[in-house]
Amino acid sequence: MRESVRLTVDGRAVLAEAGVTVAAALWNAGVLGLRRSVGGEARGVLCAMGICYECRVGIDGVPHRRACMELVADGMVIGTGAAAPDVPRPASRVPERVSVEADVAVIGAGPAGVAAACRAAESGARTLLLDDAAASGGQIHRRLPGQPPPEAARSWLERLERSGAQRIAGATVAEARREGEGFVLLADCGGAALAVTARRVILATGARELFLPFPGWTLPGVLGAGGAQALAKGGASLAGRIAVVAGSGPLLLAVAAHLAKAGAEVALVAEQAPLGALAIFGSALALAPGKLLEAARYRAAFSDTPFRTGAWIAEARGTDRVERVVVEDGSGRFEIPCDLAAVAHGLVPNTELARLLGCGTESGAVRVEAQQETTVPGVFAAGETCGVAGIDVAIAEGEIAGLAAAGRDASAAPPLLRARARGRSLARRMARAFRPRAELRRLARPDTVVCRCEDARLASIAACGAAREAKLAARAGMGPCQGRVCAPALEFLFGWDSDTVRPPARPVPLGHLAREETT
Repeated sequence: MRESVRLTVDGRAVLAEAGVTVAAALWNAGVLGLRRSVGGEARGVLCAMGICYECRVGIDGVPHRRACMELVADGMVIGTGAAAPDVPRPASRVPERVSVEADVAVIGAGPAGVAAACRAAESGARTLLLDDAAASGGQIHRRLPGQPPPEAARSWLERLERSGAQRIAGATVAEARREGEGFVLLADCGGAALAVTARRVILATGARELFLPFPGWTLPGVLGAGGAQALAKGGASLAGRIAVVAGSGPLLLAVAAHLAKAGAEVALVAEQAPLGALAIFGSALALAPGKLLEAARYRAAFSDTPFRTGAWIAEARGTDRVERVVVEDGSGRFEIPCDLAAVAHGLVPNTELARLLGCGTESGAVRVEAQQETTVPGVFAAGETCGVAGIDVAIAEGEIAGLAAAGRDASAAPPLLRARARGRSLARRMARAFRPRAELRRLARPDTVVCRCEDARLASIAACGAAREAKLAARAGMGPCQGRVCAPALEFLFGWDSDTVRPPARPVPLGHLAREETT
């Protein structure tokens, strides 16, 4: 049992378990509405991974802090959208910049990034691993600081400690560019500025959830599927919650199992893909029996819960939070009471930094050649940023990229090449099986919010002819998440490609930009 810390939330005293995230502490205290949107709507946690910026609160007088990325501290003063704490804001300043040099800079400390950093450092390269989380392991092995890593990650994390690679936690890379014979990365480290100069760069930036809008999806208590799991891993209590898990992809099984083990009552798991598509994909898993066993273990964890294929959430209803969802199965609709809806339709590769560097993309993923090098010499990519394919592929590609970036020939490691080929083949079948159905395009109504940051609604966006026009006329994609949530949805709804990416790729303190202008 962790010790308790004292917080002040909107002027009232709250006890929280030490070491949990601010988002989890507020959830446990019954505070689900964390901010007010542009239109005055209550908004809560969505991704719980630092991507969507929906959980912004004021912390100790500093506004717009991501509650899912901050850990509680004794005496912390938190203000949500309902009430702002009367605490003086720190004076604006141009922060001092810390400069670091490396042979190989790896961005992202998930399975691919950790494997890449290990291989590069073990090959003699000065290796720097940057990640915006407090602990290595990525979203799949997300945990609170001080908690032991899961067994599946332990050997790699121990190997990382021995490798000699330097790791900087809490570093959000906002800009990447070529400079001379190498590259410069600019990052925000909790308000401090960090500049990294590296000869080679490995992008292991992972993926984020695909959110498709439907009426009520902005209600507090409606989270991403992985977002609900990440919130729980951050210390949120789910005991007694009634949850509906819906969307598409194998992640639904893992999330439902996690929620059930955490004490939630999982009322329904709804997979939008039809049974026939799942059967075809299941037959392909005969070549990967380990995956079948894993799926069976997940299903056993919520064996009393109905699992419906060809079904999806059409609407979420409630006043200041979700109270029930409407589920559609193509032949009719029915309601299920719940106070937690975990909904996502697969994953989308994070390619913003790759595009900043000029790397080519294909089908929404970074394009790489046999050694995991991108179309930009000296820039490598591995894992989900090259296309969603799972942890085994991520590790294999990370190893290949780490070796190649350190000047080694990864083609001399046939087991890695075979693992990559098998995994990528299975991933292509998975993408076909779980492709979002056309009916999902018709869920959003004219007044449904599509861009959550700017409260841009479907009617105003549909009147535009392209992503750029939607930005200019309806402000879609102009908010803090910079289109990470709405751009994939707009591509699905209208076929619009994402607009060009510009630095900073993530919101950073204004002082960082001022410093950049003066150098």
